[in-house]
Formats: sequence, structure tokens, C-alpha cells
Amino acid sequence: MLIGIPKECKQQEHRVGLMPQHVAQLTKQHTVYVQKNAGVGAGCSNEAYLQAGASLVPSLEAVYENATFIVKVKEPQPEEYSLIKAHHTLFTFFHFAASQTLTQAMLTSRATCIAYETIENHNGSLPLLAPMSEVAGRLAGQQAAKYLEKPQGGSGILIGGITGVAPANALVLGGGVVGINAAEVLMGMGANVTVFDINESRLEEIAQTYNGKINTSHASKERIEAQLPTADVVIGAVLVKGAKAPKLISKNMLKLLKSRAVLVDVAVDQGGCFETTRPTTHNDPTYLIDDILHYAVANMPGAVPRTSTQGLSNKTFPYLLKLLNTPLKALPVDIRKGINIYNGVVTNKEVADAFKLPYTHLLSVLS
Repeated sequence: MLIGIPKECKQQEHRVGLMPQHVAQLTKQHTVYVQKNAGVGAGCSNEAYLQAGASLVPSLEAVYENATFIVKVKEPQPEEYSLIKAHHTLFTFFHFAASQTLTQAMLTSRATCIAYETIENHNGSLPLLAPMSEVAGRLAGQQAAKYLEKPQGGSGILIGGITGVAPANALVLGGGVVGINAAEVLMGMGANVTVFDINESRLEEIAQTYNGKINTSHASKERIEAQLPTADVVIGAVLVKGAKAPKLISKNMLKLLKSRAVLVDVAVDQGGCFETTRPTTHNDPTYLIDDILHYAVANMPGAVPRTSTQGLSNKTFPYLLKLLNTPLKALPVDIRKGINIYNGVVTNKEVADAFKLPYTHLLSVLS
């Protein structure tokens, strides 16, 4: 197989698809093309890839010209669309439901698009999304504390308070991997944290695990609205696999919040769980709406590329080996769920529903 690892095009994205030690295992059987400087931001030098047996190529175009199987981190950017052809398989985060433009571009290309975020374990968990969710959750807590500071545009509250002065109140919407990591960081800094979720057994598990140090609440509209006037920070950490995130806080609900409260929307990759969310970048991460500070960076783990690349590459590599060595039809069903687009049709129902596109069951086109 001819495998390509391009340098990420997304702004301020320093992660890379595979680390040199994994490339070294691939080059025993396959040819690997790595774009020059693709891994430098993550601490992976050109020399390390050469020593691993890869061929360095000078440009993004050269990666796509030489390789048929592309391993990336983030969804293809507009400058990549014309380079992607029907003979390509792309293995990366796609988050199709957040972008009809991307979805249509990949349908037009007729490439095979395998999304990290919809591959499942036998228990329904998302193993390739989990490490980046862990990073994003922890960063969400850190960023919330940072942007509460007055010079960053916040209200000027210290997240953990001090002796005789109350800590900040933080609401975390969603008790999954992102939410619990955000809650742990905020709790560790001394904030008063409440996690909302619709799964009562998950809330019971959180309450027991943290011995009541993290408050829990059922995630109804009424309960969220009741807590908003006390909140200094709200973390959006809701995920619906493959689909757009639900809008849990409307623009009208912003008036319930304190002036310069901080909203951190980790669900921005899936369209965001606040109505007022729009994607931002690490260079320009925040904006104000109705005097509420929004942080909605669409590639949060890109801020810590060394940690993120190691975590992601370790998880994706075993799945990559299965994909390289197994016909698509013979793949376990949990891995086949990662195939969102194949030969010009949508094979993921949530993506099809997001844009009212025809849905085609994968096995019907593979046969």
C-alpha cells in the first residue's frame, strides 16, 4: 500500500497523523510518503521519519499524487479538496455533520472517507475519539480558568477562590469523556462544579466516584436555565455520535448569565451545543455576544501537539493495520461504522440526516 502523511493545513494545527515509530512498522511492508516538516510541530523531525524508512516529499500535492491511503488528523481543508480522488482512502477526523461543504466535496471526490469519531468498540464507546476528548476536556477547564481573568476579557474571578472568597461556579453540560475531564480539572483548581447529563446511571457513577465533590443534575432545559444565573463558566461537552450537537443554550438564554461569564464549547467540531457558537482559532479564540465571552476553538488538542499526537497515533495505529490488511467488507462491523462516505454515497445515517441526503447502507455498495 502507498500511504501518505500530509502536513495539516488547518490553522494552528501542529499534530501529525502518525509518529515515526509507527511509520517504522509500516515501512516493513508498505511505502510511506511524509510531507516535509509534517511532524515538526509535534516534535517529530524529518530525520526521524527518514530513519523510520519513509520517503519525504516536498508538498501537499506530492503526498496525494504518490499515496492512495491518507492518514491525517483533521478534516480536509478547501485547498485539499481538488487533490482528493476516487482512488484515495482517507483516515482522519471528519465531523461531517458540522459542514455540508466538506460533505459535498468528499461525495464529489468519490473517495473512501473513514472517520475516527464514528469507529466504535463493542460496547458502543468511541476509542479513537477518546484520547482527543480527554485532551480537549482538560484544556476546556484550563481555558475556562484563563479566560475568566480580566485581561483575557473575563469577569475577573479566580477559578478556585481564596480563603474567605467563594470559588467560581462551573457548569459542565455532558458527563462523557470530555465533560468528566473538564470537571476534574475545574474541581482540582477549586471550582464549584456541576455536571449535567441525561443518563441518570452516569450521574450516579460520577457522584459515587467523586464522593460528592462534583455536583450532578439531570440535563433538562429547566434545570440548566435555573443554574445559569449562578454560573461563571459553562463547558459544552455534549456528543451525539456522527450527528450535530444539540443546542442546549439558546441566544435568548445568554441574558440569564452574569456579565463576562465564559462559555467554552468543545462540541464546536460537531456544530456546537450553544446557539451562538461559531468556530474560532488558536490565534483568535474568543468573541463576545451579549457581553458573554465565547471560546470555540475547533481544534483544541492542536494546542498541545506533542501530547495529542502521541495519544492519537497510539490509538489509531492498530485500527490502521486492520484497515490495511482487511477488505472493507470483511472488517468488523464496529470498524465499518467509521466509513461515512464511500464511492460518492453517504454510508453514515447521522451524516445523511444532518443534510437530508440519501443514506446508503455500506454493505449494499460493497457487494
